[in-house]
Amino acid sequence: MSLITLRNLGVTLSAPLFSQLNLSINAGDRIGLVAANGRGKSTLLRCTAGTMEAGEGDITRSRGLTVGHVEQQVPPALLEIPFYDAVLAALPEETQASEAWRVDVTLDSLQVPDDLRQRALGQLSGGWLRLAMLARVWVREPDLLLLDEPTNHLDLAKIALLEDWLNALPRDVPVLVASHDRAFLDATTNRTLFLRPERSQLFPLAYSRARAALEDADAAEERRYQRDIKTAQQLRKQAAKLNNIGINSGSDLLVVKTKQLKERAERLEEAAKPAHQERSAGAVRLASQGTHAKVLVTLEDAAVTIPDGTLLFRTGQRFICQGDRIVLLGRNGAGKSRLIAMLRRAIAQPDASVEGVKATPALVLGYGDQALADLDDGQTPHHALTHRFDVGDQRARSLLAGAGIAIEKQARPIGQLSGGQKARLGLLMLRLAEPNFYLLDEPTNHLDIEGQEALEGELLRPNVSCLLVSHDRSFVRAVGSRFWLIEGRKLIEVDGPEAFFASASQMGG
Repeated sequence: MSLITLRNLGVTLSAPLFSQLNLSINAGDRIGLVAANGRGKSTLLRCTAGTMEAGEGDITRSRGLTVGHVEQQVPPALLEIPFYDAVLAALPEETQASEAWRVDVTLDSLQVPDDLRQRALGQLSGGWLRLAMLARVWVREPDLLLLDEPTNHLDLAKIALLEDWLNALPRDVPVLVASHDRAFLDATTNRTLFLRPERSQLFPLAYSRARAALEDADAAEERRYQRDIKTAQQLRKQAAKLNNIGINSGSDLLVVKTKQLKERAERLEEAAKPAHQERSAGAVRLASQGTHAKVLVTLEDAAVTIPDGTLLFRTGQRFICQGDRIVLLGRNGAGKSRLIAMLRRAIAQPDASVEGVKATPALVLGYGDQALADLDDGQTPHHALTHRFDVGDQRARSLLAGAGIAIEKQARPIGQLSGGQKARLGLLMLRLAEPNFYLLDEPTNHLDIEGQEALEGELLRPNVSCLLVSHDRSFVRAVGSRFWLIEGRKLIEVDGPEAFFASASQMGG
């Protein structure tokens, strides 16, 4: 029996997000919800939770069903409240005293350290904030769990912890999760819904296998469409021939036959639907000036320290060569971002000597960090572009539109953009700088799957060189050609990322 059934559901905002969507959610379902940024995932979750009305169709819930919805945003009013109290406050007030034990059980299941439990939510990392919002929902023991981008801001250990936690849930509790993390979807789901404006597709498979099935279905649909259109064209040609013969011979039979052929052609053309073409949320393109230097950066046993001088690790002698795509691996706090900051300073400020780091003078740096700190939230996208680069008004509008930032948003503050739009704006800035070496710290944090794959394609082009940090396992596997691991106060080269991923999973489990 279905716990919740969606029938012919549809929502249209400025354009249709989805329509005629049919979905039954049953006990034991773990459904991955996949779509580009701004294409209706959060909207569908809100409709399912009952906090938003769909424009068409209806939703039937089983009697007494409770739905737990973990949204992306943290209510500002909670930021001053200690972690423990924020979770306790999610329980009905009349039961808080007698059922406070539920809070301890929930926090234990999410491995929340004791010292964090009395810390205000506003003092927590983005990852712990996400888990705090999950704890507030789960402490009420809902019958259905809805998760909106649950891995955003989580490091590998916390992603592993969340995967293990989800997989250990009672099997009868269904979960609907919207995520751009392909490896996470593969690890936690058994069905995948690809949300589309028309004809959304559902497969009883985890993401990667469902994606392959979707591509096969789209290819078959396209072949069917082309075949039907070709048949219709042939029928029209036959009708035209018979029409000419009929006119010349005065045969009523041929006139009738001509009409029948035309009607068959029209029916085919009306019924034929082209295969789904994904409407891009904005192009991700990078550009490289190129350099003739073979060795781009030399590390001569550079010391990576925290501000008080305490040593985190030494690099040993390392070389970054043209065409290298180096992924920097290490646990949180190991010093990954500090090494990137050192390299950035050495490349961007050649006069400021950075001990142990030597960069070729031909380097043009493209830097992108996880907070997109190079973007001023008070500026508009249009102002940011025209004042930093030599592009005119019309060219700037065109570039921004191509990056998925609509005309009406180009004159609003950057702070009002979504995370995905900010990420695309940051990548557009990178592209216009035309670097020949990229330093990227969590570049996929807010990119949807389409954007991740486009960025992968750009980084895999010949002669692109980069050093990057990412918690996205699929992205790391696709892009990395070399792997540096921070371990035991040393930077060592390893054959691949899998052993580190496995150790991170053990830390999270």
